[in-house]
Formats: sequence, C-alpha cells, structure tokens
Amino acid sequence: MPEPRQSGVPGSGQLAFGVSVTWLSLTVLLPVAALVALASEKGAGAFIDAVTAPQARAALLLSVAAAAATAVVNAIFGTALAWVLVRHSFRGRGLVNAIVDLPFALPTVVAGLTLLAIYGPASPLGIDIAFTRVSLVAALALVTLPFVVRSVQPVLAALGSEIEEAALTLGASRAQVCRRVLLPLLVPAIVSGTALAFARAVGEFGSVVIVSGNVPFKTEVAPVYILKRVESGDLPGAAAVASMLLLLALVVLLLLRWFERRRAEVAA
Repeated sequence: MPEPRQSGVPGSGQLAFGVSVTWLSLTVLLPVAALVALASEKGAGAFIDAVTAPQARAALLLSVAAAAATAVVNAIFGTALAWVLVRHSFRGRGLVNAIVDLPFALPTVVAGLTLLAIYGPASPLGIDIAFTRVSLVAALALVTLPFVVRSVQPVLAALGSEIEEAALTLGASRAQVCRRVLLPLLVPAIVSGTALAFARAVGEFGSVVIVSGNVPFKTEVAPVYILKRVESGDLPGAAAVASMLLLLALVVLLLLRWFERRRAEVAA
C-alpha cells in the first residue's frame, strides 16, 4: 500500500488536520452532543418513557418499515436503471442521467408537493394514493433513488461487456450471466447504495409531511412526530426520539463500513 504523500510545507499536515477536526466538531459532533444531552436531560427513565410511548413507538416502527421498503424498491429499480444507463444507448440518455440527480438538488418539500399533484385526489392519471403508507414509500423512493443508481453505475461501467461476452461464448444464458456473473460483482455496490438510501429515508421529513397526512398510528412517521413534540414544548421528548433515529442511521453506516472493510480483506 503506497504511503500518503507528504506536503512540502512544514506543519501543513497538522494545520489541515486541525481545521478538519474543528469543522467536523462544529457541524456534526457538537450538535449531536447537544441532542444527546437534551434527550437525557430528565434522566434515563424519562428517556425510555419518551421513546416507548405508544405514539412514538408507532412512528418509529413506521419510519423503519417505510425506509426498509424503500431500500428494497430502490435496490431493484435503481440497479435496473443503472443497467439501462450503462448498457444501452438511446435518445435522451443524457437527460435521463441528469434527472437521476434531480432529487439531490430538489427541495424535499417540493418533491412531496409534486407527488401530491400527480398521485393525489386531483391526479391527472386517476391514481390517488395520497395520505396512505404507499405514498410514504413513493416519496422516500423519489428522494433516495440516486443512492443506488450512482453506487452501481460506475461499477457496472468499469466491468465493461467483456465478461458477459465471455460467459455467453461459453454457453451461459443471459439469465445465468446476470445471476451468476454480474450480480455477485455488483452486490457490494448495491448493498452500499441500499444502506445509504435506508439511512437517508429513515429520517426524511420534507417529502413525506405533505403526502402522508400525518395521522397518528397510521401514516405519522418519526420526524413528523418529533416536530409535534417540539411544537408542544416537549423538547427532551423530541430529542429522545430524534436520538433513536440518529442511532439507527449510525448503526447502518457502521455496518456498511464493516461490510466494505471485510470485502476489502477478502479481496486482498
């Protein structure tokens, strides 16, 4: 493994490290520490009561379930879209490729409003899924689509078509090529994109607050419940539920890093 290049400017490494740590502390570590401190302000008993309250528990479970369903949907259709963009040439491919990144730039509230206009009571398509759990998954799928596509696309492009052609030459069917040759090579990228999509979806607020209806025990997700706790003046309770979302996202990301590290060790 090559050694990191050292800058020729004396002390530049320490300066860069100090600036990086300071910026990370100001933007991530201190806010997270403040959230944890606020959540534990009234003690462990109050924290447990806040996160196990029936409405809070239902909102957390719905957030996890909707995020998991979204991750599965994106794993399937995101991989398929990446395949189309890499393996097929068609008019408008550049436009489609640009549209994939649109959810990154589009305000999530606008995404929710767009879905309400298309799949709401006044839908021009005659499809009304607004204020249902299906609308939750649709909204989350929209804002997290780029994660899987952009994780799989470069890996698929790097593989080229030689592997497929060799397998076909040896007598494998296209289904066997996809299942036994390409899919094992794409699994790490799919897992990475799916995990990021889940971590993003579990705390999503803007796109779901409009289309879900926010009905307690039915379509109310944890971020909306947190907002209601803040509006009612229960900041410690809101912070307790928020810290659970934070912990869940952190666990997913740590598992993803562990998976990538294990894959690298096996490959070595």
